[in-house]
Amino acid sequence: MGDRANVIVVRESGEHELYYSKSAVDIDLDLLHGPEGLLSSLSRARRDDWWLDDLMAEAGILADFHHKVLLCFVWEGPTAELRYRQVALELIRAAWPGWEFRWLYDGATELREYLGLDPEFVRRRPSDPEEPSFMGPDDENLPDLDDWGYVVTVGTDRVHLGPADIIDHPVQYGPALLDLLAVAPTHGASRRWATSGVHLDPARRFLGWWTLGNVPRAYEVPARWPGWTAEFWQDDWQAHVRASGGLFSPAPFDPDEARAEVLERLRERR
Repeated sequence: MGDRANVIVVRESGEHELYYSKSAVDIDLDLLHGPEGLLSSLSRARRDDWWLDDLMAEAGILADFHHKVLLCFVWEGPTAELRYRQVALELIRAAWPGWEFRWLYDGATELREYLGLDPEFVRRRPSDPEEPSFMGPDDENLPDLDDWGYVVTVGTDRVHLGPADIIDHPVQYGPALLDLLAVAPTHGASRRWATSGVHLDPARRFLGWWTLGNVPRAYEVPARWPGWTAEFWQDDWQAHVRASGGLFSPAPFDPDEARAEVLERLRERR
């Protein structure tokens, strides 16, 4: 896929500048240098005609110096990892005092919407998602899921785990997901640090879902589940814990250790 991001700066005049980055992985760490640090990193990357679409944009940042608004999404970086997200967001907000910070769950399209531009210009992801896959308890790749996978719970007695697709989310598959889950391998209660998840309650025709990244067409999910009540929990994975009765319950972690690890990653990125 490469390692690409768009960065947009809106100047005090209201005019915007578009930049292209080949360093999307961990680009959220660059925000810890604050507004001036972000500006100093952009002098060599001006690309006013290079809008990445929702297939190619692995991250996006918009810093509006006129209204003091900061927008961001990433596929890979501490803000997209369950252990580090909260402390990473706290560090970003501390580095941008007086700014409003927003996460973009629909990614590249929302960058253009903010600027009053046509979001469909960067809409390239097919409307039909790829079929999600699920992994059995004995799958040799399962240990790699600690920070990079999705969890699906059904009621309070079934857990399914899958490898993370960096674009498609299993909730996008619609009610046909239930047919896949009927034959998918199951697990006991999951304590893994997933990056996205879905909880399904077929008896109530209710679903809740969340993600730490971005999902193209995120706000179209209710239309994919006609007759169901669909709640988007955004990054609130704890809502999944509650809805599943603890069936999904990530292992605890030390926030101080997480903060120290994020700062160490920042030093390494420098």
